Amino acid sequence: MANTDITATQSMANTKDSAPSMDFFGERVVSHPNEVPDFVRNMHQRLVSNASPNDRMLMDIVRLAEAHPADVAVTLLRRAPSCDRAARIMWRTIASSEMALEKVLPTLLCVLEDWPLHRVSASDGDKTKVFALAATVVVWEILCLPWCPAPFMEYSPRLLVALLFQVFVSTLDMPEEVNTFWKGYQEQLSLPISINRFAVQTVRALFRHLRCLDLLVAVERKCGWDTLLCAATHHYAMGLLAREMHRTSNPLCSCIAEIRHVLMPLCSHVALHLLQLLSTQEPRWDLPALAFLVEVLECHDMKEWSDSALEIISRRLQSKSKEKRRLALRGLVVLSKDPSLAEGIRSLTQSLMGLLQDADGEVVALILSVFLNELEDRATLISSPTALQLAEVLRQLFDYDNSHVPLLSIRLFRAVMELVMDKGKKPLKKHVSQSLLPLFFHYHDQNWHVAEASRETLLCAAKFLKRRRLKQLVKKESTASRETLLCAAKFLNKRDLKKQVKEEKLWKFAECLLAEDRSRAAEHLRQALPYLQSPQEPLREAAVRFIGRYLRKQQEETWLIYKALQDLSDDISPTISSLALQTLQLLRAAQRAPYSSGFRRCKTTSKRVGGRGSPKAALWGSLWKSMNN
Repeated sequence: MANTDITATQSMANTKDSAPSMDFFGERVVSHPNEVPDFVRNMHQRLVSNASPNDRMLMDIVRLAEAHPADVAVTLLRRAPSCDRAARIMWRTIASSEMALEKVLPTLLCVLEDWPLHRVSASDGDKTKVFALAATVVVWEILCLPWCPAPFMEYSPRLLVALLFQVFVSTLDMPEEVNTFWKGYQEQLSLPISINRFAVQTVRALFRHLRCLDLLVAVERKCGWDTLLCAATHHYAMGLLAREMHRTSNPLCSCIAEIRHVLMPLCSHVALHLLQLLSTQEPRWDLPALAFLVEVLECHDMKEWSDSALEIISRRLQSKSKEKRRLALRGLVVLSKDPSLAEGIRSLTQSLMGLLQDADGEVVALILSVFLNELEDRATLISSPTALQLAEVLRQLFDYDNSHVPLLSIRLFRAVMELVMDKGKKPLKKHVSQSLLPLFFHYHDQNWHVAEASRETLLCAAKFLKRRRLKQLVKKESTASRETLLCAAKFLNKRDLKKQVKEEKLWKFAECLLAEDRSRAAEHLRQALPYLQSPQEPLREAAVRFIGRYLRKQQEETWLIYKALQDLSDDISPTISSLALQTLQLLRAAQRAPYSSGFRRCKTTSKRVGGRGSPKAALWGSLWKSMNN
């Protein structure tokens, strides 16, 4: 090959005035297309017999590949699937001509994509199946050349997708005949590697020819190439590869401009091929393809295909695979930022509402992010049924054990109140009223972001319900100022001041809530009880003090009833006097049962379970003390 006149070959390949079936010397190579397979086989046999080819033979190969690319490629793959020395000479000769390689590559890609065997008929009627792996071997041999053929640059997105697919599928489906073929190739070249590892090496060789060395190093550093080799983790590696391709193509990346110029279109073109793959009815590679697609949706070139991406992603929301649903939601978070897709995102509301019941905190957080992105521009009003559904579900998420979920749910609850249609405000008031106490408790959350979101939402709720007194109490209290006072008190070691700052607004708001919602006092108590088991100490303390305040109010009302009944015990009517005395006896018995023996039993139980210093003992002690103060 080194002695071959490549310049003469390429100039001959670009000659258009001679017939495609003529050789360099003007002689006909084949008289009929049906003769092409026989000619290729004969040529291969001659190269097997002779030590080296002559120039005329090499030119015949190029001219024939230009005139009959499919027949030449398929016949050569059938004749020498393991790419022996003679076949290697023929393939490298074809690769030396851009025109010949450009015409042959589509056939190679078709074979490569059809795992494990490609079914095609040659012009002579030969229907012998072709190994997809044989095409991979040819690609590898061409990539081993000291130059990068220009058509490989043009077809690199489709070639990369085909090779990555072969990495994945070769770990799952390995017919015996493919194994036999591979063992023969291994013996021929002394390759100790597996099929999927060989496919990974071919992928890396392709990136080297594209001069993406930074990308290769970045993926290697994160063990991405090894992760590709396992079917269970293949999709993670696909996501990593996509992220690194996107990062390296970013204008802010330190890579040279030429590399960014290669990777920027490569990302979007690969994504386009994956969109076509995912649009099929039963794609074999949907999880890895989806993992790659989600990572490059933010590419500028992908804007044109956003509608197709949304259609494909929305179909995966109801997938039985948890990982597919998670990836689909991640893609939906990106697409929901596009105002042009607002109508399509809105049509998925009911599907997303159903997925909110998922126990996975990450899935719930992604769904909430989609809703928040959709409402971010504040131009979309929420219908009454949707607002009621969201409000009911969101209140249950305030106390989710994942801190990110309460933060998003509280912010979304505020957006629902602000954007609900006028006719939906009245039905929503019930849910907003029921959210006051949970929001108040989370106002004292250890997470500053959750506390601040709770304060803002609580202020919005008071305004929505037209509760001026509650609104004033929340508005006067600033989380930032409260934190500053707490830091100052801690710095000065003033424990009393620190405690006073923490409790200053708590009792005023609690008293106002209980005073204005007397008919719902029992409901407030039921809402407060679960917070006694909160893992956060500030929430447990707030719940204990609120319940204590509730019980004190109950005692005051009970005393007024007690005094009124005592006055009636001297009524002039014997019947009324007798009824008053009986009611007083019942009231005294009821007071002794719940407040005395009941709490003492709880204190005794807590001591028995955790001892004098246990959290439960301290909890009930605080409740008992606050009730009697």
